[in-house]
Amino acid sequence: MKTTKFLSVAALAVAATVALAGCSAGGSGSGGGSSDTAAASCKPSSGKVTLDFTTWVPNMDKVVAIWNKANPDIQVKTSIVANGNSGTYQNFFNQLKAKQAPDIGQVEYDTLPAFRVQGGLEDIGACSGISAAKKDFSDGLWNQVTFGESKSVYAVPQDSGPMALYYRKDLFEKAGLDAPKTWEEYAEDAVKIKALGGNITNFAKGDVNQFAGLVSQAGGQWFANSGDSWKVDLTDAKSKKVADYWQDLIDKKLVNTLPSFTDQWNAAYDSGQDWTWVSAVWGANTISSGAPSTSGKWAVAPMPQWSEGESKSAAWGGSSNVVFAGSEHPAEASKFLVWLNTSTEALSALNKEANLYPASSTGAELPALTEGLPFYGNQKIYEEFATAAKDIQPFTWGPTMTQTYSDVSDGFGSAASGDGTLLEALESGQSKTVAALKAQSIPVKG
Repeated sequence: MKTTKFLSVAALAVAATVALAGCSAGGSGSGGGSSDTAAASCKPSSGKVTLDFTTWVPNMDKVVAIWNKANPDIQVKTSIVANGNSGTYQNFFNQLKAKQAPDIGQVEYDTLPAFRVQGGLEDIGACSGISAAKKDFSDGLWNQVTFGESKSVYAVPQDSGPMALYYRKDLFEKAGLDAPKTWEEYAEDAVKIKALGGNITNFAKGDVNQFAGLVSQAGGQWFANSGDSWKVDLTDAKSKKVADYWQDLIDKKLVNTLPSFTDQWNAAYDSGQDWTWVSAVWGANTISSGAPSTSGKWAVAPMPQWSEGESKSAAWGGSSNVVFAGSEHPAEASKFLVWLNTSTEALSALNKEANLYPASSTGAELPALTEGLPFYGNQKIYEEFATAAKDIQPFTWGPTMTQTYSDVSDGFGSAASGDGTLLEALESGQSKTVAALKAQSIPVKG
């Protein structure tokens, strides 16, 4: 039986500040707005323990089986579900309210503040092995799971999502084009590719988190925390710049506008209709599984830059594992999570079974991540992403990202179909986000 105590939303609003400072060792983040909270005690349970673990990582049950075989007194029961924004996050919130949440769940970094604000995360900072695990992660990632508090820890990083440019190297070479180094070159190439009957990429209405990555690379900031309130600015100068850029490509019909991760979307890449995808490291498996006939024809290059000679990247996605508030076994859950996300045994299995790009420095040294991939012409693509990870630009996540994404996505859908603009979608998302924060009694400016 689990017991859950929800904390005051207003009291937690300031505490739930987290800056995405990147997935690199050189990154630094600033979370703040509250004094450090002493981590709760974390005493091991007596007797055999069974933990419920909900995740959308494919084949996670195979990885968990390794743990279960070696740990008969701490057994983990795995439930593999749809990804967070496809209903799982809402299920988690409902389960927390009903005091029926699983012991462990998967939560993306940009959504951690929403659960923190609602008091849905167990502080595992005092649990054995957690503080020692800090050395396995970059400062930027660790800051995301601690909210800038030195003694408290609310999650263990699992994977990261540095972004780069996937492109059809064969088609570019046939057209006499190099991988674009700047966004100006990217737009110029879009015109040339259209003349050849293709599209440079697909702009999907639902990928607002991808768009957030593009904004962060440009230096935009949608959220900020001044210590006693949140500031919301989805329409800052950098966001407008990115929105106007992609709006121009949409208006000129230089990009496809299919729903992403669908059969139709896969077919556009498999047939050579769409030539590039600005995406995260996990996209490597998405392309290889969705466009199998193009094996050996893809390559990876850095994200195009706004100014020639720059080296700036961004992140799209990346997840952590949390112990939900009310779990009766935080010590055992923490022990499992440290193994899952820092041990060579588990990380090797995660990479093999789910093509996971680990957040841990231990995982970055896996042999599988230093080899060339046949699908990408034997290019060592993970070296490209390792470089990108060092260049991720800081970006602050707000406490209502799931709703913000949904609100902006509605407007993006209209813009993609020619009814409205991306900037209007951001303006609408701005007002709705401010209203959502106020509805939760969270102090806000914007």
